[in-house]
Amino acid sequence: MSNYKIDTLCLQAGYKPENGQPRVLPIYQSTTYKYDSSEHLGKLFDLEAPGHMYTRISNPTFEAVEEKISALEGGVGAMLTSSGQAASLMAVLNITGAGQNIISLSSIYGGTINLFAVTLKKIGIDVRFITPDMTDEEIEAKMDENTRMIFGETIANPALTVLDMERYSALAHRHNIPMVVDNTFATPVLCRPFEYGVDIVTHSTTKYMDGHATVVGGCIVDSGNFDWSKGNFPELTTPDESYHGVVYTENFGKAAYITKARVQLMRDFGSTPSPMSVFLLDHGLTTLALRMERHSSNALKVAQFLESDDRIASVSYPGLESDSQHALAKKYLPKGCSGVISFEVKGGRDAAMKFMDSMKLAAIVVHVADARTCVLHPASTTHRQLTDRQLVEAGISAGLIRLSVGIENVDDIIADIKQALDQI
Repeated sequence: MSNYKIDTLCLQAGYKPENGQPRVLPIYQSTTYKYDSSEHLGKLFDLEAPGHMYTRISNPTFEAVEEKISALEGGVGAMLTSSGQAASLMAVLNITGAGQNIISLSSIYGGTINLFAVTLKKIGIDVRFITPDMTDEEIEAKMDENTRMIFGETIANPALTVLDMERYSALAHRHNIPMVVDNTFATPVLCRPFEYGVDIVTHSTTKYMDGHATVVGGCIVDSGNFDWSKGNFPELTTPDESYHGVVYTENFGKAAYITKARVQLMRDFGSTPSPMSVFLLDHGLTTLALRMERHSSNALKVAQFLESDDRIASVSYPGLESDSQHALAKKYLPKGCSGVISFEVKGGRDAAMKFMDSMKLAAIVVHVADARTCVLHPASTTHRQLTDRQLVEAGISAGLIRLSVGIENVDDIIADIKQALDQI
Protein backbone atom coordinates (compact mmCIF):
# COMPACT_ATOMS: atom_id res chain seq x y z
CA MET A 1 0.00 0.00 0.00
CA SER A 2 2.86 2.40 0.77
CA ASN A 3 3.95 2.25 -2.88
CA TYR A 4 0.61 3.48 -4.20
CA LYS A 5 0.23 7.03 -5.49
CA ILE A 6 -1.83 9.42 -3.41
CA ASP A 7 -4.78 9.22 -5.83
CA THR A 8 -4.99 5.49 -5.17
CA LEU A 9 -4.54 5.87 -1.42
CA CYS A 10 -7.58 8.18 -1.31
CA LEU A 11 -9.65 5.18 -2.41
CA GLN A 12 -7.79 2.14 -1.15
CA ALA A 13 -6.06 3.02 2.14
CA GLY A 14 -7.61 2.31 5.52
CA TYR A 15 -10.47 -0.14 5.08
CA LYS A 16 -9.52 -3.49 3.54
CA PRO A 17 -12.55 -5.81 3.24
CA GLU A 18 -11.85 -9.53 3.41
CA ASN A 19 -13.72 -12.39 1.77
CA GLY A 20 -17.46 -11.83 1.99
CA GLN A 21 -17.21 -8.53 3.87
CA PRO A 22 -18.95 -5.27 2.80
CA ARG A 23 -17.25 -3.45 -0.08
CA VAL A 24 -17.91 -0.08 1.61
CA LEU A 25 -16.60 0.86 5.05
CA PRO A 26 -19.35 -0.03 7.57
CA ILE A 27 -20.68 2.46 10.12
CA TYR A 28 -19.99 0.91 13.52
CA GLN A 29 -22.76 2.76 15.31
CA SER A 30 -22.00 1.36 18.74
CA THR A 31 -20.66 2.93 21.91
CA THR A 32 -19.46 -0.36 23.36
CA TYR A 33 -17.87 -3.69 22.47
CA LYS A 34 -18.25 -7.28 23.74
CA TYR A 35 -15.34 -9.32 25.11
CA ASP A 36 -14.86 -13.00 25.85
CA SER A 37 -13.19 -12.39 29.19
CA SER A 38 -12.65 -9.70 31.81
CA GLU A 39 -8.95 -10.43 31.57
CA HIS A 40 -8.86 -9.32 27.94
CA LEU A 41 -10.79 -6.15 28.74
CA GLY A 42 -8.33 -5.41 31.53
CA LYS A 43 -5.45 -5.71 29.09
CA LEU A 44 -7.16 -3.19 26.82
CA PHE A 45 -7.40 -0.70 29.67
CA ASP A 46 -3.75 -1.32 30.56
CA LEU A 47 -2.79 -0.69 26.91
CA GLU A 48 -1.34 -4.18 26.69
CA ALA A 49 -3.61 -5.45 23.91
CA PRO A 50 -4.87 -3.86 20.66
CA GLY A 51 -8.58 -3.25 20.20
CA HIS A 52 -11.44 -0.95 21.08
CA MET A 53 -12.60 -0.40 24.65
CA TYR A 54 -15.06 2.49 24.18
CA THR A 55 -16.05 4.65 21.21
CA ARG A 56 -15.07 7.85 23.02
CA ILE A 57 -11.48 6.63 22.53
CA SER A 58 -11.63 4.53 19.35
CA ASN A 59 -14.02 2.82 16.98
CA PRO A 60 -13.53 0.53 13.93
CA THR A 61 -14.96 3.17 11.56
CA PHE A 62 -12.62 5.79 13.03
CA GLU A 63 -9.68 3.42 12.81
CA ALA A 64 -10.08 2.82 9.08
CA VAL A 65 -10.30 6.52 8.24
CA GLU A 66 -7.43 7.39 10.57
CA GLU A 67 -5.30 4.82 8.77
CA LYS A 68 -6.26 6.38 5.44
CA ILE A 69 -5.36 9.93 6.49
CA SER A 70 -2.13 8.71 8.07
CA ALA A 71 -1.23 6.97 4.80
CA LEU A 72 -2.03 10.12 2.80
CA GLU A 73 0.28 12.21 4.99
CA GLY A 74 2.94 9.51 5.32
CA GLY A 75 2.67 9.27 9.11
CA VAL A 76 2.75 6.49 11.70
CA GLY A 77 -0.69 7.20 13.12
CA ALA A 78 -3.62 9.61 13.21
CA MET A 79 -6.47 10.53 15.55
CA LEU A 80 -9.78 11.99 14.44
CA THR A 81 -11.41 14.72 16.53
CA SER A 82 -14.80 16.40 16.63
CA SER A 83 -13.48 19.55 14.90
CA GLY A 84 -10.36 21.21 13.56
CA GLN A 85 -10.26 23.43 16.65
CA ALA A 86 -10.24 20.32 18.84
CA ALA A 87 -7.32 18.98 16.80
CA SER A 88 -5.32 22.20 17.24
CA LEU A 89 -6.10 22.30 20.96
CA MET A 90 -5.10 18.69 21.64
CA ALA A 91 -2.00 18.94 19.46
CA VAL A 92 -0.79 21.64 21.85
CA LEU A 93 -2.06 20.22 25.15
CA ASN A 94 -0.55 16.82 24.42
CA ILE A 95 2.91 18.21 25.23
CA THR A 96 2.23 21.65 26.77
CA GLY A 97 0.98 22.67 30.20
CA ALA A 98 0.65 25.66 32.49
CA GLY A 99 3.83 27.71 32.73
CA GLN A 100 5.02 26.65 29.30
CA ASN A 101 4.74 28.34 25.90
CA ILE A 102 4.56 27.80 22.16
CA ILE A 103 5.65 29.87 19.17
CA SER A 104 3.02 30.49 16.49
CA LEU A 105 2.94 32.31 13.18
CA SER A 106 0.46 35.20 13.41
CA SER A 107 -0.95 34.63 9.93
CA ILE A 108 -3.26 31.75 10.85
CA TYR A 109 -7.01 31.17 11.07
CA GLY A 110 -8.77 33.69 13.32
CA GLY A 111 -10.38 31.00 15.46
CA THR A 112 -6.97 29.50 16.15
CA ILE A 113 -5.56 32.92 17.06
CA ASN A 114 -8.39 33.34 19.59
CA LEU A 115 -7.81 29.81 20.93
CA PHE A 116 -4.11 30.53 21.37
CA ALA A 117 -4.19 34.16 22.54
CA VAL A 118 -7.23 33.98 24.83
CA THR A 119 -8.23 30.47 25.87
CA LEU A 120 -4.75 28.96 26.27
CA LYS A 121 -3.70 32.05 28.21
CA LYS A 122 -6.50 31.36 30.71
CA ILE A 123 -5.02 27.95 31.48
CA GLY A 124 -1.48 29.25 31.85
CA ILE A 125 -0.03 28.57 28.39
CA ASP A 126 1.69 31.53 26.74
CA VAL A 127 1.58 31.81 22.94
CA ARG A 128 4.26 34.01 21.40
CA PHE A 129 3.37 35.17 17.91
CA ILE A 130 5.89 35.69 15.14
CA THR A 131 5.71 36.97 11.55
CA PRO A 132 7.43 35.57 8.45
CA ASP A 133 9.64 38.66 8.11
CA MET A 134 11.29 38.04 11.49
CA THR A 135 14.85 36.71 11.46
CA ASP A 136 15.80 33.45 13.12
CA GLU A 137 17.55 35.46 15.82
CA GLU A 138 14.39 37.48 16.53
CA ILE A 139 12.35 34.29 16.79
CA GLU A 140 14.91 32.59 19.02
CA ALA A 141 14.77 35.60 21.35
CA LYS A 142 11.15 34.61 22.06
CA MET A 143 12.11 31.04 22.91
CA ASP A 144 13.26 29.64 26.25
CA GLU A 145 13.53 26.33 28.12
CA ASN A 146 9.73 26.17 28.39
CA THR A 147 9.01 26.51 24.65
CA ARG A 148 7.30 23.36 23.40
CA MET A 149 6.70 23.77 19.67
CA ILE A 150 6.45 26.06 16.64
CA PHE A 151 3.02 26.19 14.95
CA GLY A 152 2.01 27.41 11.49
CA GLU A 153 -0.30 26.78 8.53
CA THR A 154 0.87 25.44 5.17
CA ILE A 155 -1.29 28.05 3.44
CA ALA A 156 -2.49 30.67 5.91
CA ASN A 157 -6.23 31.33 6.18
CA PRO A 158 -7.04 33.87 4.73
CA ALA A 159 -3.75 35.76 4.16
CA LEU A 160 -2.52 32.90 1.90
CA THR A 161 1.09 33.21 3.03
CA VAL A 162 2.98 29.99 2.34
CA LEU A 163 4.91 28.54 5.27
CA ASP A 164 8.62 27.99 4.75
CA MET A 165 8.47 24.60 6.41
CA GLU A 166 12.12 23.67 6.03
CA ARG A 167 13.21 26.92 7.68
CA TYR A 168 10.91 26.67 10.69
CA SER A 169 11.42 22.92 11.10
CA ALA A 170 15.18 23.41 11.20
CA LEU A 171 14.74 26.23 13.71
CA ALA A 172 12.50 24.09 15.91
CA HIS A 173 14.85 21.13 15.77
CA ARG A 174 17.84 23.28 16.79
CA HIS A 175 15.97 23.78 20.05
CA ASN A 176 14.80 20.14 20.31
CA ILE A 177 11.12 20.97 19.88
CA PRO A 178 8.69 19.74 17.19
CA MET A 179 7.29 21.65 14.23
CA VAL A 180 3.48 21.44 14.05
CA VAL A 181 1.66 22.45 10.87
CA ASP A 182 -2.02 22.83 10.02
CA ASN A 183 -2.25 21.38 6.51
CA THR A 184 -5.98 22.07 5.99
CA PHE A 185 -5.83 24.24 2.86
CA ALA A 186 -3.18 22.24 1.02
CA THR A 187 -4.24 18.73 2.08
CA PRO A 188 -1.67 15.95 1.53
CA VAL A 189 -2.67 15.93 -2.14
CA LEU A 190 -0.89 19.25 -2.71
CA CYS A 191 1.71 19.12 0.07
CA ARG A 192 3.01 16.52 2.53
CA PRO A 193 4.69 18.53 5.29
CA PHE A 194 6.53 15.53 6.76
CA GLU A 195 8.71 15.56 3.64
CA TYR A 196 9.99 19.00 4.70
CA GLY A 197 10.89 18.19 8.29
CA VAL A 198 7.51 18.83 9.95
CA ASP A 199 6.75 16.51 12.88
CA ILE A 200 3.01 16.82 13.55
CA VAL A 201 0.22 17.76 11.14
CA THR A 202 -3.31 18.89 11.99
CA HIS A 203 -6.39 19.24 9.79
CA SER A 204 -9.83 20.69 9.87
CA THR A 205 -11.37 17.81 7.92
CA THR A 206 -14.48 20.00 7.68
CA LYS A 207 -12.81 21.71 4.71
CA TYR A 208 -11.40 20.00 1.61
CA MET A 209 -11.18 16.51 3.11
CA ASP A 210 -14.96 16.39 3.53
CA GLY A 211 -15.37 18.84 0.68
CA HIS A 212 -19.15 19.02 0.67
CA ALA A 213 -19.99 21.11 3.77
CA THR A 214 -21.51 18.02 5.35
CA VAL A 215 -19.66 17.24 8.59
CA VAL A 216 -17.43 19.08 11.04
CA GLY A 217 -14.27 17.25 12.04
CA GLY A 218 -10.54 17.37 12.65
CA CYS A 219 -7.46 15.18 12.70
CA ILE A 220 -3.95 15.01 14.17
CA VAL A 221 -1.26 13.03 12.31
CA ASP A 222 2.06 11.95 13.83
CA SER A 223 5.10 11.62 11.56
CA GLY A 224 6.89 9.37 14.05
CA ASN A 225 10.12 11.20 13.19
CA PHE A 226 10.65 13.39 16.25
CA ASP A 227 12.95 12.00 18.94
CA TRP A 228 11.15 12.97 22.14
CA SER A 229 14.04 11.80 24.28
CA LYS A 230 16.23 14.64 22.99
CA GLY A 231 13.95 17.33 24.34
CA ASN A 232 12.29 17.98 27.67
CA PHE A 233 9.06 16.00 27.27
CA PRO A 234 8.52 14.03 30.47
CA GLU A 235 4.85 13.43 29.58
CA LEU A 236 6.11 11.06 26.88
CA THR A 237 9.35 9.76 28.39
CA THR A 238 8.37 9.15 32.03
CA PRO A 239 5.67 6.92 33.56
CA ASP A 240 2.02 7.91 33.15
CA GLU A 241 0.45 7.00 36.48
CA SER A 242 -3.06 7.08 34.96
CA TYR A 243 -2.03 3.94 33.04
CA HIS A 244 -0.08 2.18 35.80
CA GLY A 245 3.24 3.69 34.79
CA VAL A 246 3.28 3.14 31.04
CA VAL A 247 6.06 5.10 29.29
CA TYR A 248 4.83 6.09 25.85
CA THR A 249 8.22 6.28 24.13
CA GLU A 250 9.17 2.86 25.50
CA ASN A 251 5.85 1.11 24.91
CA PHE A 252 4.80 2.70 21.61
CA GLY A 253 8.03 3.86 20.00
CA LYS A 254 7.53 6.15 17.02
CA ALA A 255 3.79 6.36 17.74
CA ALA A 256 4.30 7.70 21.28
CA TYR A 257 2.82 11.16 20.63
CA ILE A 258 -0.36 10.07 18.86
CA THR A 259 -0.94 7.18 21.30
CA LYS A 260 -0.79 9.54 24.27
CA ALA A 261 -3.15 11.97 22.53
CA ARG A 262 -5.71 9.21 22.13
CA VAL A 263 -5.52 7.27 25.37
CA GLN A 264 -5.05 10.29 27.63
CA LEU A 265 -6.49 13.46 26.04
CA MET A 266 -9.32 11.89 24.02
CA ARG A 267 -10.14 9.73 27.03
CA ASP A 268 -10.40 12.81 29.26
CA PHE A 269 -11.80 15.46 26.89
CA GLY A 270 -14.10 13.27 24.80
CA SER A 271 -13.77 15.42 21.65
CA THR A 272 -14.98 12.46 19.63
CA PRO A 273 -16.59 12.53 16.18
CA SER A 274 -19.66 10.40 15.47
CA PRO A 275 -19.35 7.20 13.41
CA MET A 276 -21.75 8.64 10.81
CA SER A 277 -19.64 11.80 10.47
CA VAL A 278 -16.50 9.73 9.94
CA PHE A 279 -18.29 7.57 7.36
CA LEU A 280 -19.24 10.72 5.43
CA LEU A 281 -15.68 12.03 5.74
CA ASP A 282 -14.43 8.83 4.15
CA HIS A 283 -16.70 9.45 1.17
CA GLY A 284 -15.19 12.88 0.79
CA LEU A 285 -11.66 11.50 0.95
CA THR A 286 -12.26 9.14 -1.96
CA THR A 287 -12.49 12.07 -4.39
CA LEU A 288 -10.01 14.39 -2.65
CA ALA A 289 -7.26 14.08 -5.27
CA LEU A 290 -9.66 14.82 -8.14
CA ARG A 291 -11.23 17.77 -6.37
CA MET A 292 -7.96 19.39 -5.32
CA GLU A 293 -6.75 19.32 -8.92
CA ARG A 294 -9.94 21.05 -10.09
CA HIS A 295 -10.05 23.52 -7.19
CA SER A 296 -6.46 24.55 -7.92
CA SER A 297 -6.85 24.92 -11.69
CA ASN A 298 -10.10 26.86 -11.34
CA ALA A 299 -8.65 29.17 -8.70
CA LEU A 300 -5.60 29.99 -10.79
CA LYS A 301 -7.80 31.02 -13.74
CA VAL A 302 -10.03 33.11 -11.46
CA ALA A 303 -7.00 34.76 -9.85
CA GLN A 304 -5.58 35.60 -13.27
CA PHE A 305 -8.90 37.17 -14.25
CA LEU A 306 -9.06 39.23 -11.06
CA GLU A 307 -5.48 40.39 -11.55
CA SER A 308 -6.36 41.65 -15.03
CA ASP A 309 -9.47 43.61 -13.96
CA ASP A 310 -8.84 47.28 -13.11
CA ARG A 311 -11.68 47.26 -10.56
CA ILE A 312 -9.60 45.01 -8.30
CA ALA A 313 -7.16 46.72 -5.93
CA SER A 314 -5.09 43.63 -5.08
CA VAL A 315 -5.09 39.84 -5.42
CA SER A 316 -3.37 37.26 -3.23
CA TYR A 317 -2.97 33.77 -4.65
CA PRO A 318 0.35 31.90 -4.41
CA GLY A 319 -0.13 30.39 -7.86
CA LEU A 320 0.20 33.80 -9.54
CA GLU A 321 3.70 34.51 -10.78
CA SER A 322 3.36 38.07 -9.48
CA ASP A 323 2.44 36.94 -5.96
CA SER A 324 4.92 37.49 -3.13
CA GLN A 325 4.46 33.84 -2.11
CA HIS A 326 5.04 32.35 -5.56
CA ALA A 327 8.64 31.23 -4.94
CA LEU A 328 7.62 29.34 -1.81
CA ALA A 329 4.59 27.93 -3.63
CA LYS A 330 6.80 26.54 -6.40
CA LYS A 331 8.85 24.75 -3.75
CA TYR A 332 6.11 23.46 -1.46
CA LEU A 333 3.00 23.44 -3.69
CA PRO A 334 4.10 22.38 -7.19
CA LYS A 335 0.81 20.53 -7.79
CA GLY A 336 -1.36 23.57 -7.11
CA CYS A 337 -2.25 26.12 -4.45
CA SER A 338 -5.79 24.98 -3.54
CA GLY A 339 -8.95 26.94 -4.25
CA VAL A 340 -8.84 29.95 -1.90
CA ILE A 341 -8.17 33.48 -3.17
CA SER A 342 -8.00 36.69 -1.14
CA PHE A 343 -8.56 40.00 -2.91
CA GLU A 344 -9.71 43.58 -2.46
CA VAL A 345 -12.05 45.51 -4.73
CA LYS A 346 -11.48 49.20 -5.16
CA GLY A 347 -13.75 51.21 -2.87
CA GLY A 348 -12.94 49.45 0.40
CA ARG A 349 -15.35 47.79 2.79
CA ASP A 350 -18.59 49.18 1.27
CA ALA A 351 -17.59 48.05 -2.21
CA ALA A 352 -16.66 44.63 -0.84
CA MET A 353 -20.08 44.25 0.78
CA LYS A 354 -21.85 45.33 -2.42
CA PHE A 355 -19.79 42.90 -4.48
CA MET A 356 -20.56 39.97 -2.20
CA ASP A 357 -24.27 40.77 -2.03
CA SER A 358 -24.40 40.86 -5.85
CA MET A 359 -22.99 37.38 -6.43
CA LYS A 360 -25.47 34.78 -7.61
CA LEU A 361 -23.56 31.52 -8.13
CA ALA A 362 -21.28 32.05 -5.13
CA ALA A 363 -22.93 31.85 -1.72
CA ILE A 364 -22.12 33.98 1.32
CA VAL A 365 -21.45 31.34 3.98
CA VAL A 366 -19.23 30.93 7.03
CA HIS A 367 -17.25 28.22 5.35
CA VAL A 368 -14.39 27.64 2.98
CA ALA A 369 -12.99 24.79 0.88
CA ASP A 370 -16.36 23.53 -0.33
CA ALA A 371 -17.06 21.87 -3.68
CA ARG A 372 -19.33 24.87 -4.35
CA THR A 373 -17.97 28.39 -4.71
CA CYS A 374 -18.45 30.54 -1.62
CA VAL A 375 -17.39 33.98 -0.45
CA LEU A 376 -16.82 35.67 2.91
CA HIS A 377 -15.61 38.92 4.48
CA PRO A 378 -13.12 37.73 7.15
CA ALA A 379 -12.78 40.99 9.11
CA SER A 380 -16.48 40.99 10.01
CA THR A 381 -16.97 37.22 10.39
CA THR A 382 -14.31 34.54 10.99
CA HIS A 383 -11.76 37.04 12.31
CA ARG A 384 -14.24 39.43 13.96
CA GLN A 385 -12.84 38.88 17.47
CA LEU A 386 -9.36 40.05 16.46
CA THR A 387 -8.08 43.50 17.32
CA ASP A 388 -7.07 45.90 14.54
CA ARG A 389 -3.45 45.07 15.23
CA GLN A 390 -4.11 41.32 15.12
CA LEU A 391 -5.96 41.77 11.81
CA VAL A 392 -2.94 43.51 10.31
CA GLU A 393 -0.58 40.83 11.64
CA ALA A 394 -2.85 38.15 10.15
CA GLY A 395 -2.71 39.91 6.76
CA ILE A 396 -6.36 40.98 6.78
CA SER A 397 -7.56 44.42 5.68
CA ALA A 398 -11.04 45.91 6.19
CA GLY A 399 -11.94 45.32 2.55
CA LEU A 400 -10.43 41.86 2.09
CA ILE A 401 -12.67 39.24 0.47
CA ARG A 402 -11.99 35.52 0.76
CA LEU A 403 -13.23 33.62 -2.29
CA SER A 404 -13.31 29.84 -2.09
CA VAL A 405 -13.37 28.69 -5.69
CA GLY A 406 -15.43 25.56 -6.24
CA ILE A 407 -15.35 22.84 -8.86
CA GLU A 408 -18.09 24.30 -11.08
CA ASN A 409 -17.23 25.23 -14.66
CA VAL A 410 -14.71 28.03 -14.30
CA ASP A 411 -16.37 30.12 -17.03
CA ASP A 412 -19.53 30.27 -14.93
CA ILE A 413 -17.56 31.31 -11.85
CA ILE A 414 -15.82 34.11 -13.72
CA ALA A 415 -19.10 35.27 -15.26
CA ASP A 416 -20.59 35.53 -11.78
CA ILE A 417 -17.64 37.63 -10.61
CA LYS A 418 -17.97 39.91 -13.66
CA GLN A 419 -21.65 40.62 -13.08
CA ALA A 420 -21.06 41.28 -9.38
CA LEU A 421 -18.28 43.74 -10.18
CA ASP A 422 -20.62 45.49 -12.59
CA GLN A 423 -22.99 46.21 -9.67
CA ILE A 424 -20.43 48.22 -7.69
